[in-house]
Amino acid sequence: MTAEARTDRESMEFDVVIVGAGPAGLSCAIRLRQHNPGLSVCIVEKGSEVGAHLLSGAVLETRALDELIPDWREMGAPVKTAVTKDRLLLLTKNRAIPMPAPPQMHNRGNFIISLCNLSRWLGDQAESIGVEIFPGFAAAEILYDDTGAVRGVATGDVGLDRDGKPSASFEPGVELLARQTIFAEGAHGSLTKQLIEKFDLRKDSDPQTYGLGVKEIWKVAPEMHREGLVVHTIGWPLDNWTYGGSFLYHMEDCQVAVGLVVGLDYENPHLSPFEEMQRFKLHPAIRPTFEGGKRVAYGARALVEGGFQSLPKLTFPGGLLIGDTAGFLNVPKIKGNHMAMKSGMVAAEALADLFRIGNVTEATSYPERLKRSWLWTELKKVRNIRPGFKYGLYQGLVNAAFETATFGLAPWTLKNQADYAQLKKLKDVAPIDYPRPDGTITFDRASSVWLSNTNHAEDQPCHLRLKDPAIPVDVNLPEYGEPAQNYCPAGVYEIITDDDGRPKFQINAQNCVHCKTCDIKDPSQNIIWTVPQGGDGPNYPNM
Repeated sequence: MTAEARTDRESMEFDVVIVGAGPAGLSCAIRLRQHNPGLSVCIVEKGSEVGAHLLSGAVLETRALDELIPDWREMGAPVKTAVTKDRLLLLTKNRAIPMPAPPQMHNRGNFIISLCNLSRWLGDQAESIGVEIFPGFAAAEILYDDTGAVRGVATGDVGLDRDGKPSASFEPGVELLARQTIFAEGAHGSLTKQLIEKFDLRKDSDPQTYGLGVKEIWKVAPEMHREGLVVHTIGWPLDNWTYGGSFLYHMEDCQVAVGLVVGLDYENPHLSPFEEMQRFKLHPAIRPTFEGGKRVAYGARALVEGGFQSLPKLTFPGGLLIGDTAGFLNVPKIKGNHMAMKSGMVAAEALADLFRIGNVTEATSYPERLKRSWLWTELKKVRNIRPGFKYGLYQGLVNAAFETATFGLAPWTLKNQADYAQLKKLKDVAPIDYPRPDGTITFDRASSVWLSNTNHAEDQPCHLRLKDPAIPVDVNLPEYGEPAQNYCPAGVYEIITDDDGRPKFQINAQNCVHCKTCDIKDPSQNIIWTVPQGGDGPNYPNM
């Protein structure tokens, strides 16, 4: 342990500690126990229960699930709604032009799922074979040994007041020590961000890039429902230079999942992904699906888009990265859950062999095994498609067609640039006029956050921290209009007027849905997202 180790915390020891009970972390834990039932494996999860903080489209390619639990159908996995039809539309403001779906977007044999429900089921499978899962405990600190290797994590203290001082209900965190610590925090994990800096894991890779997905679930009129239908759109409401697209997935029981993903490399600080999603639903080809229906769920989440060239070094002394936190998502396929699961399984197989021979310092065989897997082949093949859209929508489509036709064998690899650095100044862009919500098809942020079941104890320290409190008003407001007001899908950030009539930056941390967009897109890189008190945040029932 380091000199900063605290004596007021209890400690528990395991062979493996996994941070995050998403598809990557759960698949890793299951595979570890499958290969070596004698290993002690623990998962710590910041959500109030497994699945509470998970959000995905989601259409599942079952390839990894087939490998992990071959009889998942007989075991009752919540993977029921088979895709029956694919549609791709190019939207203009008033038209919807059918387009042939590229091969990557073909969904024959895939299933429309709730990632929350699948992960809850995977959690049950993990616990049934001896994995210990601790939901409601946020991993807030990385622990290191005297050599500088990762030794585990500590959960956050509970019962601190707003000033960070212990209250009457104070309970110190717990140290979870391990021979190997696996980080499966999802996109832009707060601890992973620290690891990347400490071990210089991005030395040989491009910056990671992201998209923000804003999603709703609707109960629609029976005559508008087509179970198994998958619809994707490109084009309007986004302009030619803003990457993104929408999805409508017709699930069971007259439910439709609708969402819009906006690439966070957009240029206009006036742009609001939340507002773009709302006006998308007003398109003449889209609105009829929701007329007479009722919105029943809302959420938002960042997703990794950098692909092959943005993968960091995956291992370091004492641990490794898997899933979205490492960057495994196939953007042209619009799928990452199968890759997250596969990366967790490959990591588990590498670790099981290391434990068998007693050498667990660094799992160097993990990336080598990945390079021999279908995951690596799939990701490398599409590496140039997403960055090709920096030249505009139509140029990006031409590039995507070329890369698809040549199976990604071009001798070049296009570069990714950091999302926050792409934002232009107010003087160089035009304002965007968004329609007011009608309360029937379109809504405001406040009513949307209410549907996400988000809750944070108001008397705890703010988990959204500023490196310099003056920057939002002194720099971001005059130069960019303080874009946090626009990019946050939960209304966390506001510019208000204080008693002296001066602008003031206000943080409504209790609204935060943990999408991490602020930490990614802030043009001054001044916002640091940290984990709040364990269990706080959204509580998604079936996203």
